[in-house]
Amino acid sequence: MSDPIRRLKLLPWRQLLQISILTTFIVFILELLLVWGFAQSNFVRNTITMLLSPPLGTLMSIAIAVGIGALAVYLCERWLPQVLLNTSSLWALVLCLLLALGLKSLLPLPSLLVDLSDFALIGIVLGVFWKGRSYWR
Repeated sequence: MSDPIRRLKLLPWRQLLQISILTTFIVFILELLLVWGFAQSNFVRNTITMLLSPPLGTLMSIAIAVGIGALAVYLCERWLPQVLLNTSSLWALVLCLLLALGLKSLLPLPSLLVDLSDFALIGIVLGVFWKGRSYWR
């Protein structure tokens, strides 16, 4: 019988956490730029308000989370090619991304694009496995 705990211990947790923190930092910088644009420009304010208001806001929340998941896989492919991506490591990347977003939500930082929610979970899973579909086997 295989030992699932042993398989969990062998995953590249440290590298996946680094990628998750880098991805969350990039999203935070984009949020700061959008908050600055929101405060400085009526056009940006109207556009953001329109995109994030219901019913389009729900779709945008999922789309942004899909982009975050895809960005994490892209960064892992480009900056850490020694990390073996497979289904298990993609699920671990999802967990690390949720952990990084959870830590970000605990800090008193602006959260315009993404926060820790059900839509974020769905979008991140979709983004990670959409971008990492070649690593499923």
